Amino acid sequence: MSAQTIDFDHGISAIDTGFVRPQFDASHLIIHNGRAAFIDVGSNHSIARLLDALRVRGLGVDAVDWVILTHVHLDHAGGAGLAMQSLPNAKLVVHPRGARHMIDPSALIAGATAVYGAEEIARSYGTLVPVPAARVVEAPEGHIVDLAGRELRCLDTPGHARHHISIRDAASHAFFTGDTFGLSYREFDTEQGAFILPTSTPVQFEPDALKASIARMLEHEPQQMFLTHYSRVGDVPRLAQDLHTQIDAMVAIATAHASDADRHARIAGDLAALYTSRAQAHGCTFDAAQVHELLAMDIELNTQGLEVWLDKQRKPQPPP
Repeated sequence: MSAQTIDFDHGISAIDTGFVRPQFDASHLIIHNGRAAFIDVGSNHSIARLLDALRVRGLGVDAVDWVILTHVHLDHAGGAGLAMQSLPNAKLVVHPRGARHMIDPSALIAGATAVYGAEEIARSYGTLVPVPAARVVEAPEGHIVDLAGRELRCLDTPGHARHHISIRDAASHAFFTGDTFGLSYREFDTEQGAFILPTSTPVQFEPDALKASIARMLEHEPQQMFLTHYSRVGDVPRLAQDLHTQIDAMVAIATAHASDADRHARIAGDLAALYTSRAQAHGCTFDAAQVHELLAMDIELNTQGLEVWLDKQRKPQPPP
């Protein structure tokens, strides 16, 4: 099997999308009774890998019934339009708030460009392809995707983004969590298990909603979680507690520096120190510089997300 894929039980495979570095960004493929679904797809540059994963498993592109997006951030959904062009029978499943951005990605591109810059968007994601409205299925709370008799239930799980769903697969006692259950990179695994941290990427981080979404998933007593960054983790109750603790710590860091002239630098520095101390307590042998190198993008985006959250606390909010 290709080094770009990991096969698990219950017909689930993780496909490395190639985004940023190896084992950073996963698309998950579920195969059941000869039919298939992808959950998250990476960028335009990832689609060849997804199609190759089908071929290696003896499936044609016409076997894919569903492309399910946890949310429309570009590392999860940037390649959705191109994927749909290659998958003639597939429907695209997305949160109702995200559907319009798949049909007309212009606002999505503008928002991402504001965060990353036009040059980076062109390099990392390419040109986003619209998805025909007739092929888009909105997935509100409780929506069920039927994969050849296998029930995939969509839960509305805001906190990282208001247009986020997590997908419960009863067959594998698992959730596909996108970014709601945080990030867990395999480089940080130790004898104590997986290391995890929350993601507060701009622009819709809401700490209370995120903690509530994590708690909702735990009510189903999942045995494993499949994260986009990166794939399967177990020991779910411990990781959930770690996420709750760190969300509170991140909010405290942001609040402490809310009025500082050099707010961004101070929040980023404290986040780096938080993640380094926790990683080392987890048994990681990385020094502070190595942790910062691996988490540089996440520290920067978490800082930006916390700053957006801080600014929103200072002004009246429109109704959701």
